[in-house]
Amino acid sequence: MSDRLTGLVLLALAIAYGVTASGYQAMIGDPLGPAVFPLVIAIPLGLFSLYLIVRPDPGPDWTRGRPLLMQALSVITLLLYAYLLEPLGFIVSTFIAVVVLGWLLGAKLAQAGAAGVGIAVVLFVLFNNILGLPLPAGLLSFLG
Repeated sequence: MSDRLTGLVLLALAIAYGVTASGYQAMIGDPLGPAVFPLVIAIPLGLFSLYLIVRPDPGPDWTRGRPLLMQALSVITLLLYAYLLEPLGFIVSTFIAVVVLGWLLGAKLAQAGAAGVGIAVVLFVLFNNILGLPLPAGLLSFLG
């Protein structure tokens, strides 16, 4: 029953996401328009939710103990990442999120730190400098 309920919630989310995205207006000269990316997410989400509704797992095994704690800490980390993105900036908040998620997945702190520095800097340069999509500088605003 839990798969069907999850499927219904995800189907409602996919429909809401798709309906909201369909209202976006394309800018002049933009061949795809802003609605394409949300629809690319809404359509597979809707198909997956229909699969969960039609063919649920006969006996789902609920996560308990340490794995459940790790999942909860991962969700909390991602929520804090979104909340701290503006005040701390992209580089600092991404570094912290990657380090925490890496550690939760079993990486040593030094490895997670190295990955955090690499991912944060490479993504910042890619989005901010190459693609021209401004990201929040936050604590590092003195650099720009």
